[in-house]
Amino acid sequence: MKRLATTGITALLVATVVLLAAGCGGSGGGSSNGSPAFSSSELTAQPTTNWITNGGSISNQRYSPLTEINAGNVSQLKGIWHVHLGSGTAGKYSGEAQPLVYKNVIYIVTGADDVFAIDAHTGAKKWTYRANLNQKIKTVCCGWTSRGVALGDGKVYLGQLDGKLVALDQKTGSVAWSTQVARYQDGYTITGAPLYYNGRVYTGVSGGEFGIRGRLTAFDAKTGKEDWRFYTIPGPGEVGHDTWPSTGNAWKHGGAPVWQTPAVDPDLGLLYFSTGNAAPDLYGAARAGDNLFASSILALDAETGAYRWHFQEVHHDIWDYDAPSPVVLFNVSVGGVERQALAQAGKTGFVYILDRKTGKPLIGIDERPVPQDSAQKTAATQPYPQGDAVVPQSVPPQSFNRFAAKLPKGTKLVNGGRIFTPYSPGGSAVSAPSSLGGTNWWPMSFNPETSYLYVCGVDQAQLFAGGKSAAYKTGDQFYGSTFAPQGTPAGTFTAIDASTDRIAWQKRFSDSCYSGSTTTAGNVVFVGRNDGHLQAYNATNGKLAWSFQTGAGANDTASVFSLDGKEVVAFYAAGSALAGSAHGDDLWLFGLDGKLGPASSASATGATTHAGEKAPTAKAPANTSTVNVSATEFKFTLSTQTVHTGTVTFKLTNNGGIPHDLSINGKQTPNIDPGATATLKVTFTKPGNYPYLCTIPGHAEAGMKGVLKVT
Repeated sequence: MKRLATTGITALLVATVVLLAAGCGGSGGGSSNGSPAFSSSELTAQPTTNWITNGGSISNQRYSPLTEINAGNVSQLKGIWHVHLGSGTAGKYSGEAQPLVYKNVIYIVTGADDVFAIDAHTGAKKWTYRANLNQKIKTVCCGWTSRGVALGDGKVYLGQLDGKLVALDQKTGSVAWSTQVARYQDGYTITGAPLYYNGRVYTGVSGGEFGIRGRLTAFDAKTGKEDWRFYTIPGPGEVGHDTWPSTGNAWKHGGAPVWQTPAVDPDLGLLYFSTGNAAPDLYGAARAGDNLFASSILALDAETGAYRWHFQEVHHDIWDYDAPSPVVLFNVSVGGVERQALAQAGKTGFVYILDRKTGKPLIGIDERPVPQDSAQKTAATQPYPQGDAVVPQSVPPQSFNRFAAKLPKGTKLVNGGRIFTPYSPGGSAVSAPSSLGGTNWWPMSFNPETSYLYVCGVDQAQLFAGGKSAAYKTGDQFYGSTFAPQGTPAGTFTAIDASTDRIAWQKRFSDSCYSGSTTTAGNVVFVGRNDGHLQAYNATNGKLAWSFQTGAGANDTASVFSLDGKEVVAFYAAGSALAGSAHGDDLWLFGLDGKLGPASSASATGATTHAGEKAPTAKAPANTSTVNVSATEFKFTLSTQTVHTGTVTFKLTNNGGIPHDLSINGKQTPNIDPGATATLKVTFTKPGNYPYLCTIPGHAEAGMKGVLKVT
């Protein structure tokens, strides 16, 4: 099918918009007890005494102009206070919400969608909102989480996993209004922080793994009334619809969720965001074409939602190489000319740098031929930025040999395990990076003093297998295949020179880099580590300057502001389900005059279990014909790891809080709901090592995999 140009056509500006009401104004005062109707200048200003948006400003730079804490004295940071929130500590939850700050109050939301207003001076709770989510929600991908709230018009705005957008009174925490953006029963959830801008609240939806039709929706900030809606999968007659099959309904369930908070350039009047995977994730046979606007960067008119331009990072994606990390807006000198830039770090490991006015590559992005698989209807070419990837994009033979014994029989390393290696239905392939990234949901930051972008990445190979898909069914998973990361994930923390898209410096970690970054004019960049340490690096040269144990997985993003004239750092450490880091509920405030030392190191065994988990019965003998399997977030516990050849019955009990399945030797259970049990009979004709895993996206990465020995 014809590939669209990256820029839009003026005559079709409104093609993918559903206008539902008249525009809502952005003027007028807010509540005297809370935040005002912030002006564009307030929302674009670099944050000092407040941190009023998820990205520090609506440019999403996560940059503070404060200099009191700097590379020379950041080593002296200690805790001013440390409190426990008492929410979101079970294994299925993740702590990924960046704190917001306004008039000495910190606003933070946990993975349970519970919101807390905290006195920045003391750490005392001013109010608490409990979402009381239905614990039987089955349509959450990749751990229960929220990535933040928004402020404006005297309200705190929250997108919930049950598909609701809720506005809370900023002074009391009581519900001002609530609207159902989409039904979780249909596969829609909300994980991203909303955006407040010009009297509207903007939110995306998650659910690409459940065959949703992605969208970004604008609501009146005062009333919650829907203003307009932009579908990220265009319908008939709309821009991009011809990149989907001309017959059938593939586009109606095409995915392209919006995982994160958009950015806005008020001068250009444009709103920007990136999108998730096409659906089904890993099976392209039923969706021939480039599949716009999946795995893309989009620019819309901020007032009307009209399409302006797009750039697709991955055509006809069958690897889940989408773009869940927030876009960042900045100005940078390229070739001696200052340019208006936008950058997005993708799961591919590339950082895509565009002209934010036109959507055209700012430095250069080449369309290169890639290997083909006719059954998967793969795209002939893929975009390759003329810069450096932040993680390896191939699998060295020595690395492959370390995990080859755990792969399905006959799996070979082809094409050097390079990125975009295809796989056929019924076949398999190993390539890098994995579907976890590259760069996943976590945000990068930009420092205008260094002109560097600071990016976390995951370095891990992955097995892609199957390429099959059942028919779409509302509310059921719709990802089309199996993938299983291989080996132990490593991490990279990279400074990318935004003027060249080349690496300025890079740190390599022995575990995944699974945190957002924040940088300052004090030549400091903060990043979290899975083992609980919040760290500060010299922003210019990458030298480690400070490391502090927070007590739980440090998988969030720091916020920097001035409190009573002194620079401080707020950080929420709660762990991550997918990173497998220790869980907690630790909110910290750090300063140069802090007195509190590090917390005790948290358990490094990964996600914790929660109420209702049952231990397996007594260990079965090695020659057993029945293996009891307990599934929790995120691990399997087998009654034995060794069986004899012959037919073995696996009895899987889901003792966790979200659906799981079990796949081994080409057999697989259906998705098992919490509290339910299923049996799976598998025949082993030969001795050997047989890998098993949960095929639900993200679960194997978090630890739900292993090897059964057959003798």
